[in-house]
Amino acid sequence: MALVAFPHSEPNSNPFQVYRLPQDCYIDALRWLPQLSAFHRRILLATFDSDTSSSSLQTLTYTPSPPNSNPHSESTPPPPELSLQSSYQTTSRVTSVKTFLTPQSQKPIIAASTLSGSLLVLTADSLNGSLDFGFSVSGKGFHRGTISGIDLGENGSDSVVSVGEDGRINFVGLGNGSNGSYQRVFDSNGLVSYSAVKWASPVEFVTGGLGFSLQWWDQRRPGGPVSQYKGNWSAGSTSRIIHSIDIHSSRKHTCLAGGSLGMVFAWDIRWQNQPIILSGAGTAANSAYTPCESEVWEVQFDNYSHSSNIHNLSSSRVLPAMICSEDGILAVVEQNEAPMELLAEPCAINSFDIDRQNPTDVLCGLEWESIAILVRS
Repeated sequence: MALVAFPHSEPNSNPFQVYRLPQDCYIDALRWLPQLSAFHRRILLATFDSDTSSSSLQTLTYTPSPPNSNPHSESTPPPPELSLQSSYQTTSRVTSVKTFLTPQSQKPIIAASTLSGSLLVLTADSLNGSLDFGFSVSGKGFHRGTISGIDLGENGSDSVVSVGEDGRINFVGLGNGSNGSYQRVFDSNGLVSYSAVKWASPVEFVTGGLGFSLQWWDQRRPGGPVSQYKGNWSAGSTSRIIHSIDIHSSRKHTCLAGGSLGMVFAWDIRWQNQPIILSGAGTAANSAYTPCESEVWEVQFDNYSHSSNIHNLSSSRVLPAMICSEDGILAVVEQNEAPMELLAEPCAINSFDIDRQNPTDVLCGLEWESIAILVRS
């Protein structure tokens, strides 16, 4: 597999390296697999082959570049290496992938949703990278059509939560004896369409959809969302939509959301009617802080980037966040600060993932059948 290395420097002179790795198929989603040791690093890909109309989940071994023995040398370090370890063919194209390492099993759990409305649960062997099928859930009683978003128990929940364009919200159990069983949490009967979901705690989660709307749900108070926010940026003929949600593990009261027109904002349930806008082409006051004007496909809090306003890190200040967009931008945005552009590609960056155990490393899925690996120093 050919690799091309492109050295690059951040505006603040902190260097980082970018490696672009051509693939032979389209990358629908990608994630770092949780690792048991620093010697076994792996990547999970959801791929689509347009020639055969086949989809698969793949695990790849990641071997990083060796450290430069001469820090004063200007030569480009050798690129990292990727090698295919395992592949599992899916019956439909993957729409979302989540991974989680449980202390009990010592094997990463993989949940993948599809265009046909099915949910797959697999495990990955931490030593050899093989993918082992667990179970699947499908049928009109589960979801009618595409599952648009899933999340699984990073915050202590033992369930996968799934949302769909059909307006349904389901829980799929992962515990012993519950594999393959699901519970209907809510059904809007098509009146509401959900596009993203994220667990906030073992009993709370957040959904997003059209109109930059967000809903906060609490299993202790069933029947509907306990809090809702509907944005006022939906004027005009074009629908606005939330594509991605993230919640920081140490600030579970604040939800980060990204969507149309480069919009990125934080919704704090303590001040529910006062969203904090980090980026957005439709907001004149924040135009200087908008790195892109297209769809923001994914948002994640960036634990590697430190706030430039270190003296004002109150609980109400939003932590730095990374975004990727349809117009090929990977950037870090921060409240009332100029964005830090990391990549500007000639094609869409459809997804990215920050390695939680090595937050210097970022994976990106490029529309032109490539993976970009960004290594920050």
